[in-house]
Amino acid sequence: MAGPMGRMMAGTGPDSRSLDFKVSGRRLLAQFKPERLTLYVMLLCVVVSVGLNVVGPKILGKATDLVFSGIIGRRMPDGASKEQVLDSMRERGEGQVADMLRSTDFTPGKGIDFDQVGEVLLFAVGVFLVAGLLMAGATRLVNRAVNRTMFRMREDVQTKLSRLPLSYFDKRQRGEVLSRATNDIDNIQQTLQQSMGQLINSLLTIIGVLAMMFWVSWLLALVALVTVPLSAVVAAKIGKRSQPHFVQQWRSTGKLNAHIEEMYTGHTLVKVFGRQEESAQQFAEQNDALYEAGFKAQFNSGIMQPLMFFVSNLNYVLVAVVGGLRVASGALSIGDVQAFIQYSRQFSMPLTQVASMANLVQSGVASAERIFELLDAEEQQADPAAGAKPEELRGRVALEHVSFRYDPEKPLIEDLSLAVEPGHTVAIVGPTGAGKTTLVNLLMRFYDVSGGRITLDGVDIARMSRDELRAGIGMVLQDTWLFGGTIAENIAYGASREVTRGEIEEAARAAHADRFVRTLPEGYDTVIDDEGSGVSAGEKQLITIARAFLSDPVILVLDEATSSVDTRTEVLIQKAMAKLAHGRTSFVIAHRLSTIRDADTILVMENGSIVEQGAHAELLEAGGAYARLYKAQFAQAVAELD
Repeated sequence: MAGPMGRMMAGTGPDSRSLDFKVSGRRLLAQFKPERLTLYVMLLCVVVSVGLNVVGPKILGKATDLVFSGIIGRRMPDGASKEQVLDSMRERGEGQVADMLRSTDFTPGKGIDFDQVGEVLLFAVGVFLVAGLLMAGATRLVNRAVNRTMFRMREDVQTKLSRLPLSYFDKRQRGEVLSRATNDIDNIQQTLQQSMGQLINSLLTIIGVLAMMFWVSWLLALVALVTVPLSAVVAAKIGKRSQPHFVQQWRSTGKLNAHIEEMYTGHTLVKVFGRQEESAQQFAEQNDALYEAGFKAQFNSGIMQPLMFFVSNLNYVLVAVVGGLRVASGALSIGDVQAFIQYSRQFSMPLTQVASMANLVQSGVASAERIFELLDAEEQQADPAAGAKPEELRGRVALEHVSFRYDPEKPLIEDLSLAVEPGHTVAIVGPTGAGKTTLVNLLMRFYDVSGGRITLDGVDIARMSRDELRAGIGMVLQDTWLFGGTIAENIAYGASREVTRGEIEEAARAAHADRFVRTLPEGYDTVIDDEGSGVSAGEKQLITIARAFLSDPVILVLDEATSSVDTRTEVLIQKAMAKLAHGRTSFVIAHRLSTIRDADTILVMENGSIVEQGAHAELLEAGGAYARLYKAQFAQAVAELD
């Protein structure tokens, strides 16, 4: 989308590099190290369960042989031996039938021994029952290991987000970051829960069944293995084709979530400027991109299962033909062939399952790489091991030859020096992009200076811990932000200790918020969401100012803090601010007259430098940049107030 709206929505997406499947897969498995004991017990359960399942067809083959032997024996003359009966058949020209019955253990004249058949079947039921119980236990252990691992991964992501610098979030859409912390982790969890236990079970089944197949008939086992290379080629080719589409699928998911979150939080602005169609168009474009990536990923991986079934059926036909010839020659019994056919199915099924799980595994590893990309992001510079702090926090701030740039190639602030005495109020004015908010960001250590230093009461803030530094600073921004909860809870958020309702109400009165709060249905217990629904923009600003009052800071930072309130309320707030600021250092970024006229010092910034500083009257008399700004922005306001 062209134009400013398109630029606003576009944001910066995740890296476009291709997925390193092996490295990311190994790293994902390494996350399970704390669950080694659980996985060992699970593996033991799976091994025993698979072993019992593998023995099952052989037991059933024994039952088939008993039934077939009884049927044959009942038709033979009683009193003769097996060898005599077979010799008699050959003399009558029935040599092929005699060869086929050679491997059958029948007793002439004796029918089916139902007691023995029942014992064999009952034993088989017991074997399968124990195998099922063990597999259920293994599934529970897998879910336990996966959920614990995802619990730790979520903690790692949360911890990482708290250590990332502000610049990381400035360069990425919020919805895209949220998608990694929610959708991608959920996808990894579902992938592991659905595939991890099944994958181990399938691989062990392949090994166990293959051993039993060679035990029953090495010739039939070799026949069954003929199709394995074909299966491997099919799985490798399809996996290679579908993997890039899974990577793109989750990138598109992140971008779409970012767009939805952006359009939802800014839906009023979208409607005000009539951009619904453009928003819907961009949604459609990103939705189409997600559809295309998802369709290609699922289609390419989805055709794997029918192709594997075709290979499996081809294997079944080969085994049936060769097995029938072996029975006809007397080399194998019917029960052995029946067992082998079951084994061939058991052998083909896990191969098909492993191939079918390829799409799940690829999708999960694609999400894992996005999580690892977040976890590997460069963190903000660590705090000193033993952070320094002023002996007494009074609020003297000094900037000594400070330089800073967001882009290494584009300087913003160069050689800026400033000294602010405790209790002074400093107003910072200037055109957009002059560096006013950047100055505050440097003071709060949201960004670190590129050169020079900033001191608080003589201590370089780079040597202080961020928590120690920010504990003494109260900040109110132009963009208000409230938590989902009661108004009292939102105001109390500014305190570093437990506060009483009386202290909360006192802070609200100081910020002139008490009056409107008491008009609400539940007063201070009124619940608002994070969007502040039910209160106006100005009222939200008053709540955040009350929050700053309650924090009782040494330094106040007000970044356009009164931009959303009316002139009368602003005057009241400024009077309260004057009372609050007594003995405290205040930095005020504002363009409103009342804020600037009451300041002890006014700094005029242009292009990252202080071009003028002084009191309101002094700067007006000087007739410089401040006087021009005053005439352009404040003349009308002065006339209205006077």
